[in-house]
Amino acid sequence: MARAMVQLVSASVMILLMMGQLAEAARKLSDDGGSSSSSTESTATCKNTKYKECHNLVHVCPKKCGDSGCHVHCRSCKPICGPDDGSSDDDEPTTPATTPVTPTPIYPPPTPTPVTPSPTPVTPAPVTPSPTKKRSRCRNSKYPKCYHVEHACPAACPTGCVVDCVSCKPMCSCDQPGAVCQDPRFVGGDGITFYFHGKQNRDFCLLSDSNLHINGHFIGKRNQNMNRDFTWVQAIGVLFNDHQIYVGAQKTATWDDSVDRVALSFDGQPIYLPELEGAKWQSEVDSSISITRSGVTNRIIIEVEGNFKITANVVPITEEESRIHNYAITSEDCFAHLDLAFKFYSLSEDVNGVLGQTYAKNYVSRVKMGAAMPVMGGDNKFTTSNLFEKDCAVARFIGSESNDGGSSSEYGRLNCSSGIDGTGVVCKR
Repeated sequence: MARAMVQLVSASVMILLMMGQLAEAARKLSDDGGSSSSSTESTATCKNTKYKECHNLVHVCPKKCGDSGCHVHCRSCKPICGPDDGSSDDDEPTTPATTPVTPTPIYPPPTPTPVTPSPTPVTPAPVTPSPTKKRSRCRNSKYPKCYHVEHACPAACPTGCVVDCVSCKPMCSCDQPGAVCQDPRFVGGDGITFYFHGKQNRDFCLLSDSNLHINGHFIGKRNQNMNRDFTWVQAIGVLFNDHQIYVGAQKTATWDDSVDRVALSFDGQPIYLPELEGAKWQSEVDSSISITRSGVTNRIIIEVEGNFKITANVVPITEEESRIHNYAITSEDCFAHLDLAFKFYSLSEDVNGVLGQTYAKNYVSRVKMGAAMPVMGGDNKFTTSNLFEKDCAVARFIGSESNDGGSSSEYGRLNCSSGIDGTGVVCKR
Protein backbone atom coordinates (compact mmCIF):
# COMPACT_ATOMS: atom_id res chain seq x y z
CA MET A 1 0.00 0.00 0.00
CA ALA A 2 2.80 2.41 0.90
CA ARG A 3 4.53 1.59 -2.30
CA ALA A 4 1.48 2.45 -4.30
CA MET A 5 1.19 5.80 -2.52
CA VAL A 6 4.84 6.64 -3.33
CA GLN A 7 4.28 5.86 -6.99
CA LEU A 8 1.15 8.04 -7.07
CA VAL A 9 2.98 11.03 -5.56
CA SER A 10 5.87 10.61 -7.99
CA ALA A 11 3.46 10.56 -10.92
CA SER A 12 1.77 13.75 -9.68
CA VAL A 13 5.07 15.59 -9.36
CA MET A 14 5.97 14.59 -12.86
CA ILE A 15 2.66 15.89 -14.18
CA LEU A 16 3.13 19.23 -12.44
CA LEU A 17 6.64 19.65 -13.87
CA MET A 18 5.38 18.94 -17.33
CA MET A 19 2.55 21.47 -16.98
CA GLY A 20 5.03 24.13 -15.83
CA GLN A 21 7.23 23.56 -18.85
CA LEU A 22 4.26 23.78 -21.18
CA ALA A 23 3.14 27.13 -19.62
CA GLU A 24 6.62 28.64 -19.95
CA ALA A 25 6.78 27.61 -23.60
CA ALA A 26 3.38 29.21 -24.27
CA ARG A 27 4.46 32.50 -22.58
CA LYS A 28 7.55 32.80 -24.77
CA LEU A 29 5.52 32.06 -27.87
CA SER A 30 3.07 34.81 -26.97
CA ASP A 31 5.83 37.38 -26.39
CA ASP A 32 7.40 36.64 -29.74
CA GLY A 33 4.07 36.97 -31.60
CA GLY A 34 3.14 40.28 -29.90
CA SER A 35 6.45 41.92 -30.76
CA SER A 36 6.07 40.95 -34.35
CA SER A 37 2.50 42.33 -34.49
CA SER A 38 3.45 45.64 -32.85
CA SER A 39 6.26 46.18 -35.21
CA THR A 40 4.00 45.77 -38.24
CA GLU A 41 0.96 47.89 -37.07
CA SER A 42 0.65 51.36 -38.77
CA THR A 43 -1.10 54.47 -37.36
CA ALA A 44 -2.39 57.78 -38.68
CA THR A 45 -3.64 61.16 -37.32
CA CYS A 46 -5.78 64.07 -38.52
CA LYS A 47 -3.51 66.97 -39.56
CA ASN A 48 -6.25 69.61 -40.01
CA THR A 49 -6.28 71.98 -37.00
CA LYS A 50 -9.80 73.13 -37.88
CA TYR A 51 -11.05 69.86 -36.42
CA LYS A 52 -10.06 70.36 -32.84
CA GLU A 53 -11.78 67.25 -31.56
CA CYS A 54 -9.90 64.99 -34.04
CA HIS A 55 -6.62 66.83 -34.61
CA ASN A 56 -3.51 64.73 -33.68
CA LEU A 57 -5.66 61.95 -32.29
CA VAL A 58 -3.73 58.64 -33.12
CA HIS A 59 -5.71 56.03 -35.02
CA VAL A 60 -4.47 52.41 -35.70
CA CYS A 61 -4.90 51.47 -39.32
CA PRO A 62 -7.27 48.57 -39.92
CA LYS A 63 -5.54 45.18 -40.67
CA LYS A 64 -7.24 45.12 -44.04
CA CYS A 65 -5.14 48.15 -45.12
CA GLY A 66 -2.03 45.88 -45.15
CA ASP A 67 1.19 47.52 -46.25
CA SER A 68 -0.63 50.48 -47.94
CA GLY A 69 -1.38 51.98 -44.54
CA CYS A 70 -4.18 54.50 -43.89
CA HIS A 71 -5.01 58.13 -43.25
CA VAL A 72 -7.59 59.78 -40.97
CA HIS A 73 -10.64 61.40 -42.50
CA CYS A 74 -10.79 64.47 -40.24
CA ARG A 75 -14.46 65.22 -40.82
CA SER A 76 -15.58 61.76 -39.66
CA CYS A 77 -12.47 61.28 -37.47
CA LYS A 78 -12.06 57.70 -38.81
CA PRO A 79 -9.04 55.88 -40.36
CA ILE A 80 -9.38 55.15 -44.08
CA CYS A 81 -7.14 52.74 -46.03
CA GLY A 82 -4.76 54.26 -48.49
CA PRO A 83 -2.56 57.33 -48.57
CA ASP A 84 -4.00 60.78 -47.84
CA ASP A 85 -4.86 62.58 -51.12
CA GLY A 86 -5.34 65.90 -49.26
CA SER A 87 -9.13 65.77 -49.22
CA SER A 88 -9.20 65.26 -45.47
CA ASP A 89 -7.36 68.56 -44.94
CA ASP A 90 -9.67 70.52 -47.31
CA ASP A 91 -12.87 69.53 -45.60
CA GLU A 92 -14.44 72.38 -43.70
CA PRO A 93 -16.07 71.51 -40.47
CA THR A 94 -19.84 71.91 -40.63
CA THR A 95 -21.70 73.45 -37.79
CA PRO A 96 -23.87 70.72 -36.48
CA ALA A 97 -27.49 71.50 -37.11
CA THR A 98 -29.27 72.46 -33.99
CA THR A 99 -32.46 70.57 -33.58
CA PRO A 100 -35.09 72.97 -32.30
CA VAL A 101 -36.27 71.95 -28.93
CA THR A 102 -40.01 71.92 -28.71
CA PRO A 103 -40.95 73.14 -25.25
CA THR A 104 -42.86 70.67 -23.24
CA PRO A 105 -46.41 71.99 -22.97
CA ILE A 106 -47.69 72.74 -19.52
CA TYR A 107 -51.04 71.29 -18.67
CA PRO A 108 -53.31 72.94 -17.79
CA PRO A 109 -52.24 76.26 -19.33
CA PRO A 110 -51.77 79.00 -16.79
CA THR A 111 -54.86 81.08 -16.10
CA PRO A 112 -54.29 84.58 -17.50
CA THR A 113 -54.17 87.27 -14.89
CA PRO A 114 -57.44 89.18 -15.17
CA VAL A 115 -57.03 92.84 -16.02
CA THR A 116 -59.20 94.93 -13.77
CA PRO A 117 -60.59 97.82 -15.82
CA SER A 118 -60.25 101.27 -14.39
CA PRO A 119 -63.49 102.20 -12.67
CA THR A 120 -65.66 104.64 -14.55
CA PRO A 121 -65.71 107.89 -12.62
CA VAL A 122 -69.05 108.31 -10.93
CA THR A 123 -70.65 111.70 -11.31
CA PRO A 124 -72.05 112.61 -7.91
CA ALA A 125 -75.77 113.09 -7.81
CA PRO A 126 -76.66 116.69 -7.52
CA VAL A 127 -77.32 117.64 -4.02
CA THR A 128 -80.25 119.77 -3.38
CA PRO A 129 -79.02 122.59 -1.20
CA SER A 130 -80.66 123.06 2.14
CA PRO A 131 -82.98 126.06 2.30
CA THR A 132 -81.10 129.18 3.29
CA LYS A 133 -81.93 130.20 6.81
CA LYS A 134 -83.76 133.52 6.77
CA ARG A 135 -82.03 136.48 8.36
CA SER A 136 -83.07 139.92 9.54
CA ARG A 137 -81.57 143.18 10.79
CA CYS A 138 -82.49 146.13 12.97
CA ARG A 139 -83.12 148.99 10.56
CA ASN A 140 -83.68 151.77 13.08
CA SER A 141 -80.59 153.98 13.20
CA LYS A 142 -81.73 155.34 16.57
CA TYR A 143 -80.34 152.13 18.09
CA PRO A 144 -76.66 152.29 17.02
CA LYS A 145 -75.60 149.20 18.99
CA CYS A 146 -78.11 147.05 17.10
CA TYR A 147 -78.52 148.97 13.86
CA HIS A 148 -77.89 146.81 10.78
CA VAL A 149 -76.59 143.88 12.87
CA GLU A 150 -77.68 140.68 11.10
CA HIS A 151 -79.53 137.98 13.03
CA ALA A 152 -80.52 134.46 11.96
CA CYS A 153 -84.24 133.85 12.33
CA PRO A 154 -85.20 131.22 14.94
CA ALA A 155 -86.26 127.80 13.67
CA ALA A 156 -89.79 128.56 14.86
CA CYS A 157 -90.05 131.37 12.28
CA PRO A 158 -90.45 129.57 8.91
CA THR A 159 -91.65 132.69 7.08
CA GLY A 160 -89.13 135.11 8.55
CA CYS A 161 -88.51 137.30 11.55
CA VAL A 162 -88.01 140.87 12.67
CA VAL A 163 -85.37 142.23 14.99
CA ASP A 164 -86.56 144.09 18.06
CA CYS A 165 -84.06 146.95 18.07
CA VAL A 166 -84.59 147.63 21.80
CA SER A 167 -83.63 144.12 22.92
CA CYS A 168 -81.63 143.46 19.72
CA LYS A 169 -83.15 139.99 19.39
CA PRO A 170 -84.90 138.32 16.45
CA MET A 171 -88.61 137.58 16.88
CA CYS A 172 -91.01 135.70 14.61
CA SER A 173 -92.82 138.20 12.39
CA CYS A 174 -96.13 136.38 12.68
CA ASP A 175 -96.10 136.33 16.50
CA GLN A 176 -95.90 140.09 17.06
CA PRO A 177 -98.81 142.48 17.58
CA GLY A 178 -99.92 143.76 14.19
CA ALA A 179 -99.20 140.49 12.33
CA VAL A 180 -101.47 139.08 9.61
CA CYS A 181 -100.22 135.69 8.38
CA GLN A 182 -101.25 132.28 7.14
CA ASP A 183 -104.99 131.37 6.98
CA PRO A 184 -105.32 134.52 7.99
CA ARG A 185 -104.12 134.60 11.55
CA PHE A 186 -104.16 138.02 13.21
CA VAL A 187 -102.31 139.21 16.30
CA GLY A 188 -104.15 142.27 17.55
CA GLY A 189 -102.73 145.40 19.07
CA ASP A 190 -103.83 143.96 22.41
CA GLY A 191 -101.66 140.87 21.81
CA ILE A 192 -104.63 138.51 21.38
CA THR A 193 -104.44 136.04 18.49
CA PHE A 194 -107.56 135.34 16.40
CA TYR A 195 -108.58 134.16 12.92
CA PHE A 196 -110.68 136.03 10.38
CA HIS A 197 -111.56 133.86 7.38
CA GLY A 198 -113.65 136.21 5.23
CA LYS A 199 -114.38 134.80 1.77
CA GLN A 200 -112.28 134.03 -1.28
CA ASN A 201 -112.07 136.67 -4.04
CA ARG A 202 -113.46 139.37 -1.75
CA ASP A 203 -111.97 142.55 -0.24
CA PHE A 204 -112.10 143.43 3.44
CA CYS A 205 -111.21 146.46 5.51
CA LEU A 206 -108.23 145.57 7.70
CA LEU A 207 -107.78 149.03 9.21
CA SER A 208 -109.53 152.36 8.83
CA ASP A 209 -108.54 155.61 10.52
CA SER A 210 -108.82 159.27 9.64
CA ASN A 211 -105.59 159.35 7.61
CA LEU A 212 -104.87 155.67 6.97
CA HIS A 213 -107.02 153.01 5.33
CA ILE A 214 -105.85 149.47 4.51
CA ASN A 215 -107.90 146.91 2.61
CA GLY A 216 -106.96 143.30 1.96
CA HIS A 217 -107.84 141.08 -1.02
CA PHE A 218 -108.52 137.48 -0.01
CA ILE A 219 -107.88 134.43 -2.21
CA GLY A 220 -108.72 130.86 -1.27
CA LYS A 221 -110.21 127.44 -1.88
CA ARG A 222 -113.52 126.00 -0.85
CA ASN A 223 -113.25 123.58 2.06
CA GLN A 224 -115.52 120.68 1.15
CA ASN A 225 -115.69 119.45 4.75
CA MET A 226 -116.59 122.81 6.30
CA ASN A 227 -118.98 125.66 5.62
CA ARG A 228 -116.21 128.18 4.91
CA ASP A 229 -113.30 128.84 2.57
CA PHE A 230 -109.61 128.41 3.19
CA THR A 231 -108.38 131.98 2.67
CA TRP A 232 -105.15 133.99 2.50
CA VAL A 233 -104.37 137.70 2.01
CA GLN A 234 -103.06 138.03 -1.55
CA ALA A 235 -102.76 141.83 -1.73
CA ILE A 236 -103.29 145.03 0.23
CA GLY A 237 -104.30 148.52 -0.86
CA VAL A 238 -103.05 151.33 1.38
CA LEU A 239 -104.61 154.81 1.33
CA PHE A 240 -103.02 157.74 3.20
CA ASN A 241 -103.06 161.50 2.63
CA ASP A 242 -103.85 161.66 -1.10
CA HIS A 243 -101.69 158.66 -2.06
CA GLN A 244 -102.15 154.94 -2.51
CA ILE A 245 -99.77 151.98 -2.43
CA TYR A 246 -100.45 148.52 -3.83
CA VAL A 247 -98.55 145.46 -2.58
CA GLY A 248 -99.45 142.05 -4.00
CA ALA A 249 -98.25 138.47 -4.44
CA GLN A 250 -98.29 137.44 -8.09
CA LYS A 251 -100.14 134.24 -8.90
CA THR A 252 -97.57 131.44 -9.05
CA ALA A 253 -97.79 127.78 -10.09
CA THR A 254 -94.52 126.31 -8.78
CA TRP A 255 -92.70 128.23 -6.09
CA ASP A 256 -89.05 129.24 -6.40
CA ASP A 257 -87.82 131.51 -3.63
CA SER A 258 -85.12 132.93 -5.92
CA VAL A 259 -87.77 134.33 -8.27
CA ASP A 260 -89.31 137.60 -7.14
CA ARG A 261 -93.12 137.51 -7.05
CA VAL A 262 -93.77 140.91 -5.44
CA ALA A 263 -95.98 143.39 -7.32
CA LEU A 264 -95.80 147.08 -6.31
CA SER A 265 -97.32 150.37 -7.40
CA PHE A 266 -97.51 153.92 -6.08
CA ASP A 267 -100.39 156.15 -7.15
CA GLY A 268 -101.15 153.72 -9.99
CA GLN A 269 -97.57 153.61 -11.34
CA PRO A 270 -95.67 150.30 -11.15
CA ILE A 271 -92.50 150.24 -9.04
CA TYR A 272 -89.54 148.06 -10.00
CA LEU A 273 -86.89 147.44 -7.35
CA PRO A 274 -83.48 145.92 -8.22
CA GLU A 275 -83.16 142.43 -6.76
CA LEU A 276 -80.62 143.44 -4.15
CA GLU A 277 -81.06 143.41 -0.40
CA GLY A 278 -81.31 147.02 0.72
CA ALA A 279 -82.45 148.30 -2.70
CA LYS A 280 -84.63 151.32 -1.97
CA TRP A 281 -87.28 153.30 -3.81
CA GLN A 282 -88.21 156.77 -2.53
CA SER A 283 -91.10 158.89 -3.69
CA GLU A 284 -90.20 161.99 -5.66
CA VAL A 285 -93.30 163.81 -4.45
CA ASP A 286 -92.82 162.94 -0.78
CA SER A 287 -89.42 161.78 0.48
CA SER A 288 -91.00 160.35 3.64
CA ILE A 289 -92.45 157.53 1.52
CA SER A 290 -90.06 154.63 0.81
CA ILE A 291 -90.07 150.97 -0.17
CA THR A 292 -86.97 148.86 0.62
CA ARG A 293 -86.03 145.26 -0.07
CA SER A 294 -85.28 143.40 3.17
CA GLY A 295 -84.19 140.39 1.12
CA VAL A 296 -83.02 139.80 -2.44
CA THR A 297 -86.51 138.63 -3.44
CA ASN A 298 -90.04 138.52 -2.02
CA ARG A 299 -89.38 140.59 1.11
CA ILE A 300 -90.03 144.32 1.34
CA ILE A 301 -90.64 147.09 3.86
CA ILE A 302 -93.03 149.96 3.09
CA GLU A 303 -92.69 152.98 5.33
CA VAL A 304 -94.26 156.41 5.61
CA GLU A 305 -92.41 158.29 8.31
CA GLY A 306 -94.59 159.22 11.26
CA ASN A 307 -97.56 157.19 9.95
CA PHE A 308 -96.92 153.45 9.46
CA LYS A 309 -94.45 150.71 8.60
CA ILE A 310 -95.43 147.47 6.85
CA THR A 311 -93.21 144.42 6.46
CA ALA A 312 -94.51 142.21 3.64
CA ASN A 313 -93.17 138.78 2.65
CA VAL A 314 -94.50 136.82 -0.32
CA VAL A 315 -94.76 133.13 0.62
CA PRO A 316 -96.41 130.00 -0.89
CA ILE A 317 -98.52 127.27 0.64
CA THR A 318 -95.99 124.47 1.06
CA GLU A 319 -96.69 120.79 0.49
CA GLU A 320 -96.26 120.22 4.22
CA GLU A 321 -98.83 122.89 5.10
CA SER A 322 -101.23 121.51 2.50
CA ARG A 323 -100.87 117.99 3.93
CA ILE A 324 -101.32 119.05 7.56
CA HIS A 325 -104.31 121.34 6.96
CA ASN A 326 -105.80 119.39 4.05
CA TYR A 327 -105.67 122.40 1.72
CA ALA A 328 -105.43 120.14 -1.38
CA ILE A 329 -103.03 122.51 -3.14
CA THR A 330 -102.14 121.39 -6.69
CA SER A 331 -99.22 122.11 -9.03
CA GLU A 332 -101.37 124.64 -10.90
CA ASP A 333 -101.34 127.20 -8.09
CA CYS A 334 -99.33 127.36 -4.87
CA PHE A 335 -101.54 130.25 -3.62
CA ALA A 336 -98.72 132.72 -3.10
CA HIS A 337 -99.84 135.24 -0.50
CA LEU A 338 -98.59 137.90 1.89
CA ASP A 339 -97.35 137.49 5.44
CA LEU A 340 -97.68 140.96 6.93
CA ALA A 341 -96.45 142.80 10.00
CA PHE A 342 -97.86 146.28 10.71
CA LYS A 343 -96.56 149.07 12.91
CA PHE A 344 -98.63 152.23 13.37
CA TYR A 345 -97.30 155.55 14.69
CA SER A 346 -100.29 157.93 14.73
CA LEU A 347 -103.56 156.04 15.11
CA SER A 348 -106.56 157.73 16.63
CA GLU A 349 -108.64 156.27 19.44
CA ASP A 350 -111.48 155.64 16.96
CA VAL A 351 -109.56 153.37 14.59
CA ASN A 352 -111.48 150.35 13.24
CA GLY A 353 -111.24 147.41 10.86
CA VAL A 354 -110.55 143.71 11.38
CA LEU A 355 -107.09 144.50 12.81
CA GLY A 356 -107.52 148.22 13.44
CA GLN A 357 -110.24 147.82 16.07
CA THR A 358 -107.77 146.04 18.38
CA TYR A 359 -105.84 149.35 18.65
CA ALA A 360 -108.92 151.38 19.67
CA LYS A 361 -108.97 152.90 23.14
CA ASN A 362 -112.04 151.11 24.50
CA TYR A 363 -111.74 147.87 22.51
CA VAL A 364 -112.70 144.64 24.26
CA SER A 365 -112.02 141.42 22.34
CA ARG A 366 -115.11 139.40 21.47
CA VAL A 367 -113.30 136.24 20.45
CA LYS A 368 -113.70 133.09 22.52
CA MET A 369 -110.46 133.07 24.45
CA GLY A 370 -110.47 129.39 25.40
CA ALA A 371 -111.01 128.14 21.85
CA ALA A 372 -108.22 126.32 20.06
CA MET A 373 -108.90 128.53 17.03
CA PRO A 374 -110.62 131.78 18.15
CA VAL A 375 -112.46 133.29 15.17
CA MET A 376 -113.45 136.92 14.59
CA GLY A 377 -116.82 137.23 12.87
CA GLY A 378 -118.50 140.26 11.31
CA ASP A 379 -117.71 139.73 7.63
CA ASN A 380 -120.50 142.10 6.57
CA LYS A 381 -119.29 145.19 8.39
CA PHE A 382 -115.72 144.76 7.11
CA THR A 383 -116.59 144.02 3.47
CA THR A 384 -115.55 146.62 0.89
CA SER A 385 -116.31 146.81 -2.81
CA ASN A 386 -112.75 147.35 -4.03
CA LEU A 387 -109.18 147.14 -2.81
CA PHE A 388 -108.91 150.95 -2.84
CA GLU A 389 -112.45 151.77 -1.72
CA LYS A 390 -113.24 153.03 1.76
CA ASP A 391 -116.89 152.03 1.74
CA CYS A 392 -116.93 149.36 4.45
CA ALA A 393 -119.41 149.90 7.29
CA VAL A 394 -116.65 150.84 9.75
CA ALA A 395 -114.73 153.22 7.46
CA ARG A 396 -113.07 156.22 9.17
CA PHE A 397 -110.80 157.50 6.40
CA ILE A 398 -110.85 161.19 5.45
CA GLY A 399 -107.33 161.70 4.13
CA SER A 400 -106.86 164.93 2.17
CA GLU A 401 -110.43 165.08 0.79
CA SER A 402 -111.23 168.23 2.69
CA ASN A 403 -108.23 170.01 1.11
CA ASP A 404 -108.13 168.35 -2.30
CA GLY A 405 -111.72 168.21 -3.46
CA GLY A 406 -111.97 164.42 -3.39
CA SER A 407 -108.76 163.34 -5.11
CA SER A 408 -108.47 160.32 -2.87
CA SER A 409 -111.91 159.12 -3.92
CA GLU A 410 -110.54 159.10 -7.47
CA TYR A 411 -107.86 156.68 -6.27
CA GLY A 412 -110.63 154.63 -4.72
CA ARG A 413 -111.96 153.84 -8.17
CA LEU A 414 -108.62 152.31 -9.24
CA ASN A 415 -108.51 148.53 -9.65
CA CYS A 416 -105.01 147.00 -9.37
CA SER A 417 -104.04 143.41 -10.08
CA SER A 418 -101.14 141.28 -11.31
CA GLY A 419 -101.01 138.29 -13.64
CA ILE A 420 -99.24 134.97 -13.17
CA ASP A 421 -96.40 135.80 -15.56
CA GLY A 422 -96.01 139.53 -15.08
CA THR A 423 -93.33 141.32 -13.11
CA GLY A 424 -95.47 144.31 -12.16
CA VAL A 425 -98.99 145.42 -11.47
CA VAL A 426 -101.67 147.02 -13.64
CA CYS A 427 -104.10 149.59 -12.26
CA LYS A 428 -107.25 150.64 -14.14
CA ARG A 429 -109.98 153.17 -13.39
